[in-house]
Amino acid sequence: MTSLRRRTLWLVLGLMIFGTALIAIYNFHDSSHEIAEIYDAQLAQNARLLQGVMQMPMQTDQHEQLYQAFNEALSQAGHHKIGHPYESKMAFQVWGADGQSLVHSASTPAFEKPLDNPGFSDLTSAGHGWRGFLLPDEKLGLRIWVGERDDVRQDLVDRIVRHTLLPNVIGILLLAVLVWLAIGWGLKPLQDMAQIIRGRHPESLDPLHLVPLPKELEPMQAALNRLLFQVESMLQRERRFIGDAAHELRTPLAVLHVHAQNALQAPNDIARNEALNYMIVGVDRLTRVVNQLLIMARVEPELAPKTWRLIDLEAVVRETLVELTSWVLNKGLELSLEVQPGSYRITSDGAAISIALQNLLTNAANFSPAGGELLVHLSQLPEGEIQLSVKDMGPGIDEQQLARLFERFYSQGNPQGAGLGLSIVEMIAKRLGGSVMLKNDHAGGLLATLKLPGSASNKLKKTTI
Repeated sequence: MTSLRRRTLWLVLGLMIFGTALIAIYNFHDSSHEIAEIYDAQLAQNARLLQGVMQMPMQTDQHEQLYQAFNEALSQAGHHKIGHPYESKMAFQVWGADGQSLVHSASTPAFEKPLDNPGFSDLTSAGHGWRGFLLPDEKLGLRIWVGERDDVRQDLVDRIVRHTLLPNVIGILLLAVLVWLAIGWGLKPLQDMAQIIRGRHPESLDPLHLVPLPKELEPMQAALNRLLFQVESMLQRERRFIGDAAHELRTPLAVLHVHAQNALQAPNDIARNEALNYMIVGVDRLTRVVNQLLIMARVEPELAPKTWRLIDLEAVVRETLVELTSWVLNKGLELSLEVQPGSYRITSDGAAISIALQNLLTNAANFSPAGGELLVHLSQLPEGEIQLSVKDMGPGIDEQQLARLFERFYSQGNPQGAGLGLSIVEMIAKRLGGSVMLKNDHAGGLLATLKLPGSASNKLKKTTI
């Protein structure tokens, strides 16, 4: 069921019908019990009234006349125009001391023998159930039985149930209409919100500000505004990426175009080869720029916490260094790893950390002289953070230029660099809840430090890769 209005209506009606059914069942049993009590009392009362009549002082012949008058009067029960149909469903009978029937109504059940058990009893005669009361008269030796058919009581119970249920059924139908209208009125703010959202311009990402706004819709508006903010941030990243790429690729492409023209117009092979060599260098630089841009575009949206898992950071660092060892050795450099003993199991993104370490090592290798050493240090700080640092043996960076090294496409001292490596490292550090810092080491070279949320500190061990 997709309609909140119908869902709420059926829920309310279901509860009402269930509650009404329980009340009706209770009323049925309670009414049946009370009606049985009243009718039983009437039976006992009629039996005692009849006993009083039978005890009146009379002569023997007068008793015969009384019995005959009873029989003649009762024979008209249910057939006289003044009366009630239930008269034929009520009966009485009186037995004498010798068990002979003295008087009885026309509708009295056929008894094979006088009843013996005093009080209330049930019996069946001619397919009908009877409820009776037997009153013995010890003084005259009489037994007086008064009874009525069960359908008299059942008919009254049925009438009470019908008169109770019919208003309930009509009331439920009327209430269903009222509840439907009430739910529609209650959902009006939600419909207004939907109408406002439908009426917004497709390119509008401004936050929603609905006034007045019910408290129940405040979380929905907050969630929509958060979603709009995330979409706006994503679009800004895409626009910034496109702008950065266009800015960075425009000049190298123009230079390649010039070198291509120079190659075509070269007067000799030497000039042509020189132009082609410039083109190869330009293509290599463009390749590096494109690769870094692709890494940035791929990594940035994938750094959400939902992609994180428990990793062994020391294992991630070692695997990354193994991949880069051949490249570092080919540049005439030595690569070392120092790991402070301890546990480096953290919940983070191992692939992103590996990319950050690769960029730090690439940047350090580009500024290190041949025969130098790249030192990678992994340790735990007392504050609980994990520190991953890369130190080179290069000339260092002017203090005034350190702050700009994280700017996109800013490359200091490396004309072939794309200027994106450290920007990627900073982006990864921020998204993982850490930080990155650059500083000139007092012993020479540049020290790049990446801090990530982690655990406690221990002693140092050194391993040479």
